[in-house]
Amino acid sequence: MLNLNKLLNDSKNAHVLSILKAAGELGYQEGIEVYVVGGFVRDIIMGNPLNDIDLMTVGDGIKFARKLADELGVKTIVPFKKFGTAMIPNKEIQIEVATARTESYNDDSRKPSKVNYTDLKGDLLRRDFTINAMAMDIRPTTFGELTDPFGGIADIEKKILRTPLDPDETFSEDPLRMMRAAYFASKLEFDIENECRASMKRQASRIDIVSWERVRDEFIKILATKKPSVGLVILEKTGLMEIVFPEIHVMYGMEQTSEWHHKDIFAHTLQVVDNAAKLTDKMEIRFAALVHDIAKPNTRRIDKKRGYTFHGHDAIGERMLDKVALRMRLSNSLKAYLKKLTLLHLRPIALVKEIVTDSAVRRLMVSAGDDLDDLMILCRADITTKNPNRVKRYLKNFEKVEEKMSNVVNRDALKAFQSPIRGNDIMEICGLTEGRNVGKIKEAIEEAILDGIIENTFDDAKKYLLKIKDTFSL
Repeated sequence: MLNLNKLLNDSKNAHVLSILKAAGELGYQEGIEVYVVGGFVRDIIMGNPLNDIDLMTVGDGIKFARKLADELGVKTIVPFKKFGTAMIPNKEIQIEVATARTESYNDDSRKPSKVNYTDLKGDLLRRDFTINAMAMDIRPTTFGELTDPFGGIADIEKKILRTPLDPDETFSEDPLRMMRAAYFASKLEFDIENECRASMKRQASRIDIVSWERVRDEFIKILATKKPSVGLVILEKTGLMEIVFPEIHVMYGMEQTSEWHHKDIFAHTLQVVDNAAKLTDKMEIRFAALVHDIAKPNTRRIDKKRGYTFHGHDAIGERMLDKVALRMRLSNSLKAYLKKLTLLHLRPIALVKEIVTDSAVRRLMVSAGDDLDDLMILCRADITTKNPNRVKRYLKNFEKVEEKMSNVVNRDALKAFQSPIRGNDIMEICGLTEGRNVGKIKEAIEEAILDGIIENTFDDAKKYLLKIKDTFSL
């Protein structure tokens, strides 16, 4: 038997261990069974960081949570009476207490229609995967004793994801578990057992009953893993991608020119996502990597000399993201971020391929603003060629662009760039009232500054205004 007590006695788990022992002592005093369950046990066995504590009682979990909160010096709990669960607020680690239960579902909802209280094995049976269907007793006389009725430890050793029940029943009851299968496979580097994978294909359409908020959250968790392509390929191969992200699904099997090594747009996109994951933990950049070529299927044309072309896929992709963001319930800030990086993702590459002028660099920096560094990470991730000489050349050119950026002008000043001549100044000098010409003149002054024709000062801008004002139909 595994010595889970020894594993927990690691100094980094001291706070966690104190909570478990307090809960176990309370259970012993109250005469009820209390266990730590699910992902906590899995992570202890695998040596992974512990992010939350899931306690399960054979008895009233909410009542137990109130008493445990008192023991821990926490004034309030957050109960969910319908499910017999409660959250205990804790700054260092999340604590949830649940009553051992089984659940019944209607066909059109993943929310339980009926909750029945049960024993330890009955509770473990309802869980998603065998690796999450283990429990550790934490009462003082039996602390560390493991219950593993479905072979979770063996599946961890084999690196396999398998359901305790028939997978058709497990996935039909809660279709989000199919997304979680892709997530765990990607996070833990496990294979999905063949019958489970086949069941996911059969049950894929059931994902329609899950709220977009839950689908979005699970999708983002896949993007946050070490190698997101593992989970994304599973979504595609099981039919889930076609439902949850059809704009990505349509890339599968669609050819492009071989300049970037991958003829398949889907394969190229996944390589960019994995490259981004190696360069940064920032989920937003990984999401941008996923959608940066989202309009390629819509813009693909055949040129006799150049092969496939995708003219305008940056601008069209930027517009497509409005629909994606609405469907997936993305925040306004994430939507704006993805739209910006999609629109701009070709700009640095264009600077690499031509003589880099000061004005071109200025324009890119102003357009990217605070997201300039993220944009450059995305562009580096977009290099998917396997030719080491070509990679070296592209990266060297990117370094030249970045060096040019630092030399052209102070970056912070450019991020806050605006014409030193304001609209009111233009109206007063030109004798205008509010209207389109005021905006056109202001834009012309800004263009002149970006092109290096004049300095970014009020006096130079005013002289230039006096020089050009008669060229407008005032």
